[in-house]
Order: sequence, then C-alpha cells, then structure tokens
Amino acid sequence: MVMRFGVNLPNGHPPAELVRFAVEVEQSGWDGFFLWDHVQLDPDRREPTYDPWVQLGAIGAHTERLRLGTMVTPVPRRRPWKLAKEIVTLDHLTGGRAVLGVGLGVPQATEYGAFGEPVEPKVHAARLDEALPVLDRLLRGEPVDHEGEHYRVSAQLLPAAVQRPRPPIWVAATLPARAGVRRAARWDGIVPQSRDTGSLTPEALAALVAELDPGPGFDVVTSLAAAPADELADAGATWAIDGPRHREETLAETRARILAGPPR
Repeated sequence: MVMRFGVNLPNGHPPAELVRFAVEVEQSGWDGFFLWDHVQLDPDRREPTYDPWVQLGAIGAHTERLRLGTMVTPVPRRRPWKLAKEIVTLDHLTGGRAVLGVGLGVPQATEYGAFGEPVEPKVHAARLDEALPVLDRLLRGEPVDHEGEHYRVSAQLLPAAVQRPRPPIWVAATLPARAGVRRAARWDGIVPQSRDTGSLTPEALAALVAELDPGPGFDVVTSLAAAPADELADAGATWAIDGPRHREETLAETRARILAGPPR
C-alpha cells in the first residue's frame, strides 16, 4: 500500500491565509489537509481560534484533490446531528473528500470546564462511544431512532454523504491506555500518540499495527516527525502527517518546509 502524506495545522491561523496555503499544499503534492478543532488554544496567551469546519469548507472550494478533515474533533462537546450536517456538507462541497477525526478533547479545563461542561474523561468517553454509532447512521442518511444516556435522536438527515458508506472516521488513541485503541478498531482508522513521548517510534507503531491486525481500508495515521517516511511505511502507517514541529513554530516556518513537498 502506498503511504499518503498530509498537513495538520492549528485552527488559529487567519482563514484567508490558510486557504492560500492549502492551495499551495495541494500544488506541492500533498494528499491531505487537516485542522485542529479547539475552542481555545491558549487562553493565557490570548491566541485566536477559528471554526475548522467553516475553514475547511472554504479550502474545499479552492482545492480539487486534497482530503480534508479535522484532527481531531472532540465529539463529546458536540451535538452529533449538527456535526453530521457539517461533515455531509463538506463532503458534498468537495465531491467526497471529507474525513472525520474524533477524540475526547484536551485540555479538559479549556475545552469543557470553561463552558460549564463536565471535565471527567470517563464522561467524555461515554459520550463519544454513544455518539459514534449515531453519527455513523446519520452520515449514511439512514433513519435513526436512538434513546441513550446522553443523546436522544429520532430523525433521518438527508442528503447522505457523497462517500459510501460514509466519510471515514479516524479515532485518536493515547497510549499506553488501550481504550482508544479498542475504540479505533471499530471504525476506519487510528491516530495514535504516546502519552510520554508524543509521536510513536516505528517499533511502537509496528507493534500497534500487529495488535490491531487491520483489514483493507483501515488507516494508521502517524507523524512525519517520528522517523523517516520509509520506516513509517514499513511499520504499517498509511498516512504520515507533518505540521508545526514545536510550539513556537510560525506558519511561515511550517510553510517553508511543507512547500518542499512530501518525502516520497
């Protein structure tokens, strides 16, 4: 399988500037363009944030080939039906290029607590696990009759997404905990990271892939900062993602590296 290459950026850059950059990213040979999904980045630094789905819609209107999505959306702070409409709209706008990355959302204090939402990870995990099957059926355009602990839905949202059976769902997993790995195995891909080191080494990635034993079409998404691209591909990665290498890296610095093209 040929590994694909993507760019992942904070959702704090000016939207028009980001659209121009995404066009350049596509022209430089990259395969995907992804955005973080934070309500706040760093309140103490008074950093701006923008809605990633609105930004991705604008990017989709100016690109032709890039896969577009979030990496990742904290589903527990969203209404699944509203999120489904955003994804379906992006999928139609782009002719079937949408990807949904999902996770619990951190840091809990700024993503949840600042807005009166529960901050307990167990609550977030329960919401995510309940929301994903609902999202799955809503994206397919199927009737949903669901009454659970956190969500109640009796609706069929049309149209369905362009992609069949629906846009892929990639699940973030923080190791060494296994809950995220088990969750990802039920869907279309995994975005793994280490709690201690951030990016996984090729050896750790290979062990994870062996544990998952994924079937065809399952994506393993990792960071280009972890190792040379050929080592990541040999370990089982299907996507290698680049972006800011450190907290203070500017968009201009990221741009200079990205526009050299992916390391094929």
